[in-house]
Amino acid sequence: MSPALTVVLVALVGAALALVVLERGSGGTQRLALVASLGAVAAAGRVLFAPIPSVQPVTVICLATGATLGARAGIAVGALAPLISNAFLGQGPWTPAQMALWAGVGASGALLGRAAANPVAFAAAAAAWGITFGWAMNAWFLAVFGPELSIEALLVTGARSLPFDIAHLVGNVVIALLVGPALVRMLGRYAARTGIGPGRIRLQGAGTAVGRAVR
Repeated sequence: MSPALTVVLVALVGAALALVVLERGSGGTQRLALVASLGAVAAAGRVLFAPIPSVQPVTVICLATGATLGARAGIAVGALAPLISNAFLGQGPWTPAQMALWAGVGASGALLGRAAANPVAFAAAAAAWGITFGWAMNAWFLAVFGPELSIEALLVTGARSLPFDIAHLVGNVVIALLVGPALVRMLGRYAARTGIGPGRIRLQGAGTAVGRAVR
């Protein structure tokens, strides 16, 4: 079996396991359908933004999903988005790393919780992931392809990738400020109506609690 095919199979198994865990949680079919849709939207957005290096909406969507629908949903969307989009952009040994990192973004969204309703806090989290994602991918490539994983090698690689990391950071902040509040509001209201969200999220200036129906 070729290395590329092995990577794809591992990614598919990982995504399937993520969806199985998600489906066994609360919310059942409703949550599963919403997560699949969000994963597809994130993937489509990444493909659409592909001509602009390092700029994509996946991080913002994963953060909003984790904050409003919980860690399992955020992790599943984070795993699905690169798997689907790389079918168009190219699968490779980077796919599992991207899946793991964007799953981490979704999980951190759950930790962000109510702070996601604050546009500045939400944008700051997206900015932090813009840098973290790039350095984590650098470490992944050094560990897999060499020449070695060391502080010196990481600094050299990080210096080379700095323009892309800055583009990732700026893109995340702009997208977070433009669509983050609306996305959090929409998903929060859906979670409140269906009872599949983890808790309450209050949007500043909105005057109402988005998740007040969730107990």
